[in-house]
Amino acid sequence: MSEEVTKDKLISDFKILAGDAEELLKATANQAGERVAAARKRIEQSLEEGKKTFSEAETAFVDKTKEMAKTADDYVRQNPWNAVGVAAGIGLVLGLLLRRD
Repeated sequence: MSEEVTKDKLISDFKILAGDAEELLKATANQAGERVAAARKRIEQSLEEGKKTFSEAETAFVDKTKEMAKTADDYVRQNPWNAVGVAAGIGLVLGLLLRRD
């Protein structure tokens, strides 16, 4: 659960950062000067690279998740009693832990 919260927070933070960077670029569009133009160009390039990298990472994550789900599904279909035993064991341990409180 913590890993999913972290992933969701990272996605949210990146979207906010990208939005803020785009707003900054729009706000400084009329600013003159060589340094401002160079900074704008670097920000634009970094933003595009970040979006591309983020998109690639998201695609890889989805593909890996699908692969892991298929592997788990295949295992359960090939070894249904093992899966039932593992699930029962986990249920027993969770039940004992919850009962202790």
